[in-house]
Amino acid sequence: MWTRLRADAEDAAGRDPLLRSFIHIAVLSHEGFGSALGGHLARKLGDWYISAERLADLAETAYAEEPAIVAAAVADLGAIVARDPAADGCLTPFLYFKGFHALQWHRVAHWLWRHGRTELAHFLQSRVSEAFAVDIHPAVPFGCGVLIDHGTGVVIGETAEVGDDVSILQGVTLGGTGKEHGDRHPKVRDGVLLAAGAKVLGNIEIGRHAKVGAGSVVLKPVPPGATVAGVPARIVGWTNSPQAPAEEMDMSLPEPDYTI
Repeated sequence: MWTRLRADAEDAAGRDPLLRSFIHIAVLSHEGFGSALGGHLARKLGDWYISAERLADLAETAYAEEPAIVAAAVADLGAIVARDPAADGCLTPFLYFKGFHALQWHRVAHWLWRHGRTELAHFLQSRVSEAFAVDIHPAVPFGCGVLIDHGTGVVIGETAEVGDDVSILQGVTLGGTGKEHGDRHPKVRDGVLLAAGAKVLGNIEIGRHAKVGAGSVVLKPVPPGATVAGVPARIVGWTNSPQAPAEEMDMSLPEPDYTI
């Protein structure tokens, strides 16, 4: 991935002189993916309270102590390139896709949370919400190969879980019902597609390779391989492809059967 990212960066810097300095600072001046990622994320989030330089040091420390964070970021970037037709290579999502940026900062915040540095984790959550309009509680564990497409309006509550190879579009909520305490948020298993505006509420499971249609409100568990849609959501079909819905990125739903 680093070789591909550098090649894309060199091509882009050669095509537009106005971007040459920016691309050099963001990518070409670094010796590896982790260094470039931490520096770029830090410049996106630094403010008067914590400078970009100190945030870059924080990211580098997290990456050094837990290299799996960088491996997950590489998988996430690969998922974007594979699934999002707007990604014309590695460089564009690395530099500009705020869903990717928000998720990578969340991975650092989750590392802080697990190491007892909860106040700093909350600070990062707040800054990410302000900068990228993505609000993920730092306690939430994420798998690898996750795509947060566009990202605006995504909200994920404290006791939620997100598995591997999941695709989440704008406006998705993994929230509580408002009536519960403790473990109160959804568990999203591998390969799930959550289409734009889907609201999944309560301590329920969205089974492996399930699909949730755009604008749906899900209040009950979704079986593996099911496609659900509506308000409230109901099963409208089943996955027939061996490929996960998250990888296919097919937002369409089965035609209604009017013979029933």
